[in-house]
Amino acid sequence: MCQHTLVPKNLKQSIPATFKEQLQVIVKPQLLLIYLMTILGYGGTFTAFTYLAPILEQQTKFAPSAVALIMLVYGVSVAIGNIWGGKLADKRGPISALSIIFSALSIVLLLFTFTMQSKVAAVLTILVWGAFAFGNVPGLQIYVVKQAEKYTPNAVDVASGLNIAAFNIGIALGSIIGGSVVENLSLQDTAWIGAVISLMALAVTRYSGALDRRSTLAS
Repeated sequence: MCQHTLVPKNLKQSIPATFKEQLQVIVKPQLLLIYLMTILGYGGTFTAFTYLAPILEQQTKFAPSAVALIMLVYGVSVAIGNIWGGKLADKRGPISALSIIFSALSIVLLLFTFTMQSKVAAVLTILVWGAFAFGNVPGLQIYVVKQAEKYTPNAVDVASGLNIAAFNIGIALGSIIGGSVVENLSLQDTAWIGAVISLMALAVTRYSGALDRRSTLAS
């Protein structure tokens, strides 16, 4: 009853995409690149973040009660970073914003390899990490919508939905890679390996931006 009362009745509904139009979303290279950026961007973060609590307890020597507080503060930092990332994407465009965020994320994860040995340095690094870890969400979503409007205009919703799926794939992939690193190397190594994966996300972002510029010049 509440939904029927509060939701406007004159909302425009897009025409459902045909199967062929939906299929275009998963074969267009321009969209596949964005999904890869999303997977790698979140794979890098979650390679280390999945094991952040054990890292803080075993490497940084924090008590479990302190770890819970740090995770809470990390969550606040993530929320701030998400807002900031959206403003950055609006101001500079998605490619520029994502390039900045993935570069910073790579540097922060690499630094965390060393700062996790110091309580003060570890907490400061984690605060900065949180600000960048989810700051890429708005830029990725803006970019996938823009590219979908250009290459698959009748399946924008499908393209955006698939990017959400790519987020989850990246989280799962990062967790799997992190588990393999912990099993075969050490907790400390999850950070720099996450940094390498984030650098791969940066490389894909720059390549996609170069393709966009080439397409603009050719048209």
